[in-house]
Amino acid sequence: MTRKSGYTLAAALLAVMAVVCAVIVAGVDHAAAPVTDEAAPQPHATLADPASAGDWVASWATSPAAGEPNTRNGYPGMSIRNVVHADIGGTAARVQVSNLFGAAPLTLTDVTLAVAAGPGGADAVPGALVRLAFDGRPTVTIPAGASVLSDPVRLRVPAAADLLVTTYTPDPSGPVTYHPMARETSYLARGDHARDTDGTAFTEQTPYWRYVTGVDVWTADATGTVVAFGDSITDGRTSTVGADHRWPDYLAQRLRSAPNGPRLSVVDEGISGNRLLSNAQPDVPGNGRSGLSRLDRDALSQPGAKVLIVDLGINDILQDPRTITPDAVVAGLQAITREAHAHGLRVVGSTLTPFRGTRGWTPRLEAVRERVDEVIRSGRVFDAVVDFDKALRDPMDPERLRPAYDSGDHLHPTDAGYRAMADAIELDTLTGAAPAGV
Repeated sequence: MTRKSGYTLAAALLAVMAVVCAVIVAGVDHAAAPVTDEAAPQPHATLADPASAGDWVASWATSPAAGEPNTRNGYPGMSIRNVVHADIGGTAARVQVSNLFGAAPLTLTDVTLAVAAGPGGADAVPGALVRLAFDGRPTVTIPAGASVLSDPVRLRVPAAADLLVTTYTPDPSGPVTYHPMARETSYLARGDHARDTDGTAFTEQTPYWRYVTGVDVWTADATGTVVAFGDSITDGRTSTVGADHRWPDYLAQRLRSAPNGPRLSVVDEGISGNRLLSNAQPDVPGNGRSGLSRLDRDALSQPGAKVLIVDLGINDILQDPRTITPDAVVAGLQAITREAHAHGLRVVGSTLTPFRGTRGWTPRLEAVRERVDEVIRSGRVFDAVVDFDKALRDPMDPERLRPAYDSGDHLHPTDAGYRAMADAIELDTLTGAAPAGV
């Protein structure tokens, strides 16, 4: 079954559930009130079963990368409908909203969460849109440099479904905290349309995610979260837009379908252009802060985080100013492992993938990559290793990507290459306690 047909069926069933339950509880006010008892959130009256045992896990997340260029005033008087793809489903949800790169307080007067009626669209399933509150109030002001977590709301979130997170602010405020490489189409509308089920007003399309950085669900379907932490290869830079074909997406599919596999959600905390050791250069702020400096914010603090999969280091070698000392890259990766262990996370690390043919490639840089991979394979860096280099390289020319996996820039994979990366991860490496140190 294709994603589109399967999603359409799931959305239709959810709509039917909403209608049937609405008839059963006719006369009851179905406005979603915030859940105050996080230990046992109650489901939305029209969409969820009675509350059961579970826990909070991250179902979708993204890394705030920078302040969006040319947004000094932000988007006053505009509704921003972010389309995001949930992994694990649940009976309640909460949303994280960020003003990390803002220069002034951000006031949001309307924020909603909804189940999308179809993949990639701006319409919500009837009865499956809820207004979010923050400390019991529908309006929230987020200081510059901060983020907030909404109160939990009762909502049946299906697994592998698109969600709509819509924000509205009446006031100028910027720059806008965003993730530029969403590989998903989101929408904007003039005026406050956050509570619109019909997406007709959302006539402007955008390739960015703005303000929203996470959706957590209360679930019994997963016991923890896998955080994919990396650069553009983890961010899925060349994957098909709207198809959810990044390697973390394929890994999530494998985990959901494995009958005896680990019960874990997967979230993607990749940033295109990101480096392990250095912050983004001023001319490319969207590349984000270094992996070492954003590790705690983007990865270790994720709800239910148990496993970290690390794929970082290529940009340190390839981008100016280059790191041409293999020991420096290895030391940075070892520092990530130590910090993750201090937070109780297991670390699976990847070898660095081929990039011969990319502008800037030299035999000297290739030697750095190969030396880093040699140390990674030795077991002195991570708890377990996934060999992305072996999965993607051309057997006849191992310094290059296999042609079927080369998107054309000789660095980023095709959808088939991203699938091969996910398939290279042994699921049993995601289980086990974190050692005391490496």
